[in-house]
Amino acid sequence: QVQLVESGGGLVQAGGSLTLSCAASGRPFSSFNVGWFRQAPGKEREFVAANSWSGSSTYYVDSVKGRFTISRDNAKNTVWLQMNSLKPEDTAVYYCVASWFTGWPPRMGRDMYDYWGQGTQVTVSS
Repeated sequence: QVQLVESGGGLVQAGGSLTLSCAASGRPFSSFNVGWFRQAPGKEREFVAANSWSGSSTYYVDSVKGRFTISRDNAKNTVWLQMNSLKPEDTAVYYCVASWFTGWPPRMGRDMYDYWGQGTQVTVSS
């Protein structure tokens, strides 16, 4: 089992920045691809970004490319999502995820991820 705990959410004005953190415990962190999903009110949960097990490869949904950066430190069992130039449409609950699938490109379906954090709220005001 893997436990994922997110932190760093909050309220920010449009154009601002936030960094989300996800601390993992349990299995060796380098065994997993990791990523972030988000769910806005009334919308489906959607894939945002993924990082390969080694940290060498990243993948982003088009709507966040150039604004968000995913990174990880396997020695610290931590993954981050740096979010810049935030927009009101980025408002959502953000979930840290981990997958036993370590191939690339990453899978983007919700069912493809084995472990989920509890989520952290990000609110971007206009």
